[in-house]
Amino acid sequence: MKPEDVDVDGARAAERDSAWDAVRAALGADVNPQAVEQLERWVRCSDESLVGELVELSGDAAAVEDAFYRDLAFGTGGLRGVIGAGTNRMNVHTVAKATQGLADYLNANFGSPSVAIAHDSRNMGEEFCRVADGVLAANGICAYLYPRIEPTPALSFAVRDLRCSAGICMTASHNPAAYNGYKVYGPDGCQITTQAAREIQAAINAVDVFDGVRSMGFDEAVGQELVSWIGDDTLERFIDGCAAASLGDAGAMGEGGGLRLVYTPLHGAGLECVSKILERIGVTDVTVEPRQAVPSGDFPTCPYPNPEVREALERGLELAQRVQPDLLLATDPDADRVGIAVVKGANPVLLTGNEVGVLLTDYICRMRAARGEDLRELVVVTTIVSSAMADALSREHGFELRRTLTGFKFIGEQIGLLEAAGQARRFAFGFEESYGYLAGTHVRDKDAVVASMLICEMARWYRAQGMDLADAMRALYERYGYYKNGLISVGYPGADGAERMRAITAGLREQQPAEIAGLRVEGFVDYADGVPMPVLGGRGGAEPQMLGGADVLEFQLEGGNKLMIRPSGTEPKIKAYLFAQAPTEAEADALLAALDAAARELLG
Repeated sequence: MKPEDVDVDGARAAERDSAWDAVRAALGADVNPQAVEQLERWVRCSDESLVGELVELSGDAAAVEDAFYRDLAFGTGGLRGVIGAGTNRMNVHTVAKATQGLADYLNANFGSPSVAIAHDSRNMGEEFCRVADGVLAANGICAYLYPRIEPTPALSFAVRDLRCSAGICMTASHNPAAYNGYKVYGPDGCQITTQAAREIQAAINAVDVFDGVRSMGFDEAVGQELVSWIGDDTLERFIDGCAAASLGDAGAMGEGGGLRLVYTPLHGAGLECVSKILERIGVTDVTVEPRQAVPSGDFPTCPYPNPEVREALERGLELAQRVQPDLLLATDPDADRVGIAVVKGANPVLLTGNEVGVLLTDYICRMRAARGEDLRELVVVTTIVSSAMADALSREHGFELRRTLTGFKFIGEQIGLLEAAGQARRFAFGFEESYGYLAGTHVRDKDAVVASMLICEMARWYRAQGMDLADAMRALYERYGYYKNGLISVGYPGADGAERMRAITAGLREQQPAEIAGLRVEGFVDYADGVPMPVLGGRGGAEPQMLGGADVLEFQLEGGNKLMIRPSGTEPKIKAYLFAQAPTEAEADALLAALDAAARELLG
């Protein structure tokens, strides 16, 4: 070691001592001693870019507690949290620790493993990718990295296309700008299974955040060919896979074939791929919202970039008032979900995720029946918390409807099972209420790119008949009855939030209400220990499947109404799913309002 190196190290140690002195001076006496112990270690050991934030943090006892009261949880979707310093935050150290655990898991379970990696426009996405690349390389694992922001479904595709052992996508989906995340995919292109998540979590728990991580510089990893770029040929094959799910024929659309569109990627990763697929199907009259076309993790024009929320669509709706398109299309930051609005003069109609899922299911059945296909052979997959109107469609069209646990990976798992049985062509469509859709077997996750294509083809088909998608949805309601859905999310922040959530769900298990919203509770299902998968219609004869255990409670109410309670797997909140059905819209809306009030009371 050179003398000057000793001086540098000594100077850095003195700076850390000074920083810790400042932290101790600012800390109150009421801060948890374990959090203080963690805080000191982070001040002394963490990346220099985090030290200033740690010093600032120390003046707020609640903030210190929240940043250090636990390690950021690695669930079945990977990591997700606020960007910042601390064990309960997304930062270079928590990402490195997670990647070391993932690397240990891969090296224990795969020969010569490799990993595909992508990121969207979230802040720190590129930096987190480089951290992960360096850790994987130091563990002898090859990484393939998309050279620019790309949709999450393009990552799911790349895992299988490049025959990787796993995939990582740095994204927090539709969360507010303060968040980023770390989604992990298995070799099948699905988000990892519950069992794999447990094993990876165990491997992560065995890693010390500072002393247990092996790492290599990015340039060195590239030089050793342990990191390489994913080529445009992979992305083009992804677009080919989307196009293969097309059901439309632009040449057969007549005068109604032209479609005018306003599109916004909400500052995210959707623009490139959505533009490519729309061009493939001849939708060329597209006006892109100019400010939201610029990728930005700050989301300056929509702080909550969630296409489920009207506020996120306001700029697109303003542009639509000037352009007067047939549709407004909005994809979330990682372009795995899409929301739409039908533009009717000054009164746009926003369709829900359930409504678009039902419309697409009906449209796909119509198109495939017109081709002479036996719809009893088709399989549609949705979730236990998605619209009950799918049951009515199954009874009408005859397809097999399967309901999985919440999370699109369970829908992807069903595609894999069909594929393993040589029946991949039976998969017709998958959807969930939170604006996620998939047709085709090119990926194993929800895909806003293929969904955007199908939505435009469907709108074009209805336009040729003098209808828009709002008209089409009303026609389905008039045919099958009004199925209305609602969602309530109640947050439980802070160190005691998780305990409050557990207490609420435990109380509902132990003492179930006899009635909810004046409706008699006719049945109760606790998914904790696993239940048979709900299956309706189809050709029959399939082996029954079991749904794995999940923290979900279902209250079946008279009249076909329902309430379901589910703690979120990615955020400190409990979600209540409301199901109301009635012959008229007014009756269904009244039932939904009553369920909303009752659910809020139950969740305190």
